[in-house]
Amino acid sequence: MRLIYGDYTLIFEDGGIEVQKNSKILYFNKRPIFVTLKTVMAISEFYDCVYSDISVSGDRIIAKGAIAVPSGSEFSFTDIYEATGDGFKVGRNVKVVKAGDDLGFSTKFSFVMTESSDVHDYNCFAPGVWYKQNEYAPDFSFGKDLELEYYWSKETSYALPVFAMQNISSGETAALSRWAADVTMRNYDMMQSESNVDSLYTIGAIGMSKPTNQTLNYMYYGFAVRKYIETKIDGLSIDYVYPACDGQMPSGRRYGGLDYKNNVKTFQRINHPVEVGFEQNYSVAVNFGYFGSFQPMMKDIWRVTYQRLRDSLFEVDNGLHFHNCMKIFIKYTKQYGDSYGLPFACQLPNMDISSISFQFGFVGQQPGIGYQLLRYGDKENVPEAFEKGVNVIDFWVRTAMTESGLPQMCYNPNIKGFEPYPHYVRMLADGIEAIVYAYLYLRKKGDERASWREFIRKTADWLVSIQNEDGSFYRAYNTDNSIRMDSKSNTPSVIRFLVEFYLISGDERYKTAAVKAGDWSFDNAYRNMEYRGGTCDNTDIQDKEAGIYAMFGFLALYDLTGGQKWLEGAVGAADYTETWTYSWNFPVRTIWEKHPFNKYSISGQSIITINGGADVYMAACSYTYYRLYLITGDEHYLDFAEFIHKNTRQSNDVDGSIGYIMPGLGHEGANFTSQTLQSQYHWLPWCTFVEVEPSARLYDTFGSYEIADAQRLSPEERIKRNRIYDTFS
Repeated sequence: MRLIYGDYTLIFEDGGIEVQKNSKILYFNKRPIFVTLKTVMAISEFYDCVYSDISVSGDRIIAKGAIAVPSGSEFSFTDIYEATGDGFKVGRNVKVVKAGDDLGFSTKFSFVMTESSDVHDYNCFAPGVWYKQNEYAPDFSFGKDLELEYYWSKETSYALPVFAMQNISSGETAALSRWAADVTMRNYDMMQSESNVDSLYTIGAIGMSKPTNQTLNYMYYGFAVRKYIETKIDGLSIDYVYPACDGQMPSGRRYGGLDYKNNVKTFQRINHPVEVGFEQNYSVAVNFGYFGSFQPMMKDIWRVTYQRLRDSLFEVDNGLHFHNCMKIFIKYTKQYGDSYGLPFACQLPNMDISSISFQFGFVGQQPGIGYQLLRYGDKENVPEAFEKGVNVIDFWVRTAMTESGLPQMCYNPNIKGFEPYPHYVRMLADGIEAIVYAYLYLRKKGDERASWREFIRKTADWLVSIQNEDGSFYRAYNTDNSIRMDSKSNTPSVIRFLVEFYLISGDERYKTAAVKAGDWSFDNAYRNMEYRGGTCDNTDIQDKEAGIYAMFGFLALYDLTGGQKWLEGAVGAADYTETWTYSWNFPVRTIWEKHPFNKYSISGQSIITINGGADVYMAACSYTYYRLYLITGDEHYLDFAEFIHKNTRQSNDVDGSIGYIMPGLGHEGANFTSQTLQSQYHWLPWCTFVEVEPSARLYDTFGSYEIADAQRLSPEERIKRNRIYDTFS
């Protein structure tokens, strides 16, 4: 018996399954019935066996079997296999037939790799968690250490619940994903520990493993309890485990009173109860394919899963939301002594000011907000907004420039001076681009601000003077031009600024510098997937924002030159960056009465750094993805642009119904992989800025705050307007 999808045939033989391509076996599972027991001794033992009955029912194959374990517990399995439009679907029912003295159980669906059993021979993809071999992940990150036995993580940690393994030599790829976004709320009468039993837990774990025939449980201080069992191991496999577990996870935790010296790890398991009649029901998507490199594999697996699981669009009036956000900026932008700006952080729901400090970009986005205020004040005839916006820009131009040409970037009005924050090239890009836009806006109205232009020129000249021979820039500098952080990963950040000042000045030096930076970024950020260090308060690790700024930079070079190389880079960065976005939905509880997630869903939030929390920063990219759609004709970019233009708003009080002090407010970020929101429950200026900025760009380019309205323009008109540099300067 067999099922076929494309070049891949799923064959049932001798109670097992194998996957063939051109008569070659790529994957197999000789004993598909697999159960892990939490024994009476509270350790985990695993057992497997073959299907005993396989039959055909229409277009489906039904495989059944039962497994009895030494404790006396017995479980029946019914697996239903079918070919779908893009791969295979497996629906599983597991029932507890007999209960011994076991405390809990989990089951696993998996395929063993035939081409190699060495983890190092595979590149892996788990959205927002694992890229290639996680070279740029933190030391204690999932997947960083490739010498372990288990690489399992609960699927709520993934932007989409999918894990893929690609053999580097052959390009052959296998991927497992949750079939539907049907996670329900877990039991909160208990605290998750080493090995819980929870009958309500419906989250799975996806990853890979190459275990030995030993148990593996860690004591609280890291000691591994290992006991030999008789179960046979066939090799490295890709796995879906239900219910979920997190293991083996490196841990930085050590107990100070112990002298235990081994590397500390954890392995947290969730179990279902071994109670007669208890049933598991879950479904898994299985995808196979051949890809010449990692990036097309990542793109394909992401899109296949996205198409199936993408959450519905959030209903929001983006025009009203934009105006509400601008009212927040107007209210909270104030004069502090001789400076103008917004607080660094305010606690929700009532905007209790926690800290006042102004950042040039990144989380502060002070010049960016200044530009939005002056633009809004002029367009909407709100003199207060215009005046505050001009004063914000004037403040930075008046005080931030240094002798070297590198602006200061973190001002504290309490000390009437600048803090010793690193001068990140990424933060520089944020602030200086905003001053460019403010300068051009007023110049087009006949108001030439010479001091603003001079500030911009000095910054551009500093960048040209400091650029490395290979086209790169270092991550952070001191104002005396010495290097503060010697990574080159922030290089893409300043490409768009250099392009745009070239358009203003006509000076070829800036274009040359932009192209050189683009060349370095193409070879490293894009081709090598070295998107890291984009967030200024994290170490130089893989993250989302590095991808965002690469996308911005490559697209600027394409807009300037029309070169297909730059479009390739922009598309590659876009395909990578979107994989950090929670595009599916699962229930999350909060501990606050007034929070949007009590009413709305988490979809649209995006993972910040590898294995990190999530925030609303993908909102910054809706305009860019829409522009990519118009350039490429790729309908997926249109869909994703609409998704992040709407669903990111779910972390905001969009209509005042949540109870925040002003409609439009939203929280900075959180971790919700445990289904409990863990957040500082505060607002930072960037949270609102990244929603305002693309909406303003969309309006200025296409005349509307909604992408759907922009789509009503004729194709010819959209293409014409999308040539944004035709009228830039």
